[in-house]
Amino acid sequence: MTRPRAFTAVLATETNTFSPIRVDLKAFEASLLARPGEHPATPTLCSAVIPVGRKKAAANGWLLVEGTAAWADPAGLVSKKTYEFLRDEILEQIRDGGPFDVIVLGLHGAMVAEGYDDPEGDFLERVRSIVGTSTPIIATLDPHSHLTARRVAACDALVAFKEFPHVDFVECAEKAWQIAEDTMSGRIKPVMSVCDPKMIEVFPTSTEPMRSYVDDVVSLERSTPDVLSISVIHGFMAGDVPEMGARLLVVTDDNREKGASLAQELGEKLFDLRGKVRSEELSPETAYETALEFEGGPVTIADMWDNPGGGTAGDATVLLKEAIDRGLSNIAFGSIWDPVAVQLCHAAGEGARMQLRFGAKSAPNTGHPIDAEVEVLRNIINAEQRFGESVVPIGDSSLIRVGEIEVILNSTRAQCFDTSLFENFGIDPSKRNILVVKSTNHFHESFARISPLILYCAAGQPYPNDPRKTPYTKAPRDIWPINTVHADDNANSRTSLVETMGT
Repeated sequence: MTRPRAFTAVLATETNTFSPIRVDLKAFEASLLARPGEHPATPTLCSAVIPVGRKKAAANGWLLVEGTAAWADPAGLVSKKTYEFLRDEILEQIRDGGPFDVIVLGLHGAMVAEGYDDPEGDFLERVRSIVGTSTPIIATLDPHSHLTARRVAACDALVAFKEFPHVDFVECAEKAWQIAEDTMSGRIKPVMSVCDPKMIEVFPTSTEPMRSYVDDVVSLERSTPDVLSISVIHGFMAGDVPEMGARLLVVTDDNREKGASLAQELGEKLFDLRGKVRSEELSPETAYETALEFEGGPVTIADMWDNPGGGTAGDATVLLKEAIDRGLSNIAFGSIWDPVAVQLCHAAGEGARMQLRFGAKSAPNTGHPIDAEVEVLRNIINAEQRFGESVVPIGDSSLIRVGEIEVILNSTRAQCFDTSLFENFGIDPSKRNILVVKSTNHFHESFARISPLILYCAAGQPYPNDPRKTPYTKAPRDIWPINTVHADDNANSRTSLVETMGT
């Protein structure tokens, strides 16, 4: 008896089309570029399909063929040459290694390349043209993605992480592989239904009201007959593309009518939450005053819009300058991206005192470079941090002291995911009065364990965080809150604001 043959690969990054930082092949190499068989045992966000696929294949006696796994940390546009090179490399692996009984891919869903508003749609269509209509194609997505009609038409099922922070990326891969197994065996016939609630928003699931909303989604997924998966696509407001916005995606076992009805119901509930889900965003002054008045600690302040996980550089200095001007002590920053400053610190060596200019080199509205005498406390080659079961590289890095303030400088852009970012440099984060992290919400799961107060700070303008003001040229104008710029938001006009599309 011939063993079932499965193929898996990864092609993923998140594109902030307003970011000046372009992505080439070196950006993938700095984050993750693993050729067939080279992917580590530990999963990462979009590449969890590979280690999970290995376990599934071993348990079922399948032959698993691994393709290339390519992930670049979020930034600006991917070069046309880089996208096409990686795309064609994986397509050739499918073409040469086939035929396959199932394809399971790890995507992000918010990639934009030069000349391609929808690279994932282009990629999936090409995969479909190779394998034909009878081979199931299943893919995982980050919820901060653009769910386009092309992607839905090309796939049998798409499954997105439910949590933000994305602590469930392994569970998402497991769900995708289970759907793949059941489809391949003929036990199910997945069909997808999509609802467009006509909105774009930030949906942190670590706090209410999104916590309860996602809990309800999980409960519905588990208890509703014929429902295989429910995904809440948040959308990605920094991606200026024609199909930008939130979506509800329901995968059923050949029950399109039920899927469409459930997607519509959940889409309307999500639309009702507009304007109520974002965390309170404080000014730098208010954030520090609140932190200093708080008894106990540490207080964590999120520099939420200079988030490398959203495609910014992660080198803004607005909050650091405020801390220096206030003469604060027992405070640690994680981190500021500055490869040149790191190189200088490594050359000087641990214990050195030196004049150093660092930070605020990549974009306007991110503060000014810091000029100061610093002490080099620690240099690490190929530093990293944890995020759940994964390991996140931050490149060669240095810990410096400016006055009584500790600052981590890194050479590979990455947001702060975990307290291990500080611990790996010998900092006990629980012993600091204030921790400042560059992240919108992925830090929350880890830091909430040690920090009794978490504050979200809007410092400078490194990220387009207000769709009413963002200079979109391609994004739809009929979604909330973009539509409020030109017309009153009619909260009762749900018929026009919610559309359901079954595929």
